[in-house]
Amino acid sequence: MFDPLPALRAGSLPDGAVADRLEAWGERLRAAEERVPLIKLYKGEQWVQAAAVLRAAENAGFEPDLWVASAGLGLQPAKKRFPAYAATFSPGSPDTVAAAPVDRRRWWKGLRKHVRGSRVEALGRDRPVLLILSEVYGSVLKPELGELGANGHGVLLIGGSADDGAIDGVHHVPANGALRKALGGTLTGLNARMAATWLAQCENGDLMSPRTSGSWERWAKRSAQPERFNRTPMTDADVKEYIRTSVAEQPDVSRTRLHRQLRESGRACEQGRFANLYAETMGER
Repeated sequence: MFDPLPALRAGSLPDGAVADRLEAWGERLRAAEERVPLIKLYKGEQWVQAAAVLRAAENAGFEPDLWVASAGLGLQPAKKRFPAYAATFSPGSPDTVAAAPVDRRRWWKGLRKHVRGSRVEALGRDRPVLLILSEVYGSVLKPELGELGANGHGVLLIGGSADDGAIDGVHHVPANGALRKALGGTLTGLNARMAATWLAQCENGDLMSPRTSGSWERWAKRSAQPERFNRTPMTDADVKEYIRTSVAEQPDVSRTRLHRQLRESGRACEQGRFANLYAETMGER
């Protein structure tokens, strides 16, 4: 486990225009001396499952490369070496790079210049692409997803935001909490587990054949177990503690998804009340 230096936490950047913050961030990254492969920097279930996704891709006949879409680095090969850092697009984290959606887009585009991140569209030039994205990353990368889909190669998106299904050329499989029991693990790693299971349906290195899609749909229909609860009410203090703990474990999680996870865990908090407590809690950090 590698802990970032204080200077390599996005929350330590001075207030100001996105362009100025990006320039300062790029300088800090370049000045850092200790560097390790990206895949060793990350922790949590999502990254444990990344290895399972790679194995599933190899078993399906692919020769996969793992890339990272990062709020701190842009798009980078997982083997590339960088210093430990803390940066996210989640508006609720102390290390968010930008709170407003338009500023997140400006930040993401600027990373290509200041950190030399690759263009997402380059991934689809010669082979199919499997993307595993959270809600907030799906929203930030939506324009690039459209360009990637227009390249004419297969693009499969697991997770992402609700409206990503309208992107031409992108086959969208939204996160499905009803599959959690069948797949095991927590909701944090659900998208990666769904991706590995999709790959298990593939044959002859074909990511999105009708046969593969049909096999997935039959499996998902057979395996889905909607989780219904007699939800337990929570005090304000309990809700705030849940928010603090969950954001620490899932820096990229959105408020909406956090509320959904709370409800799916069997606890109750009305949406408006949760939004107010979320704002209070994040303001205290």
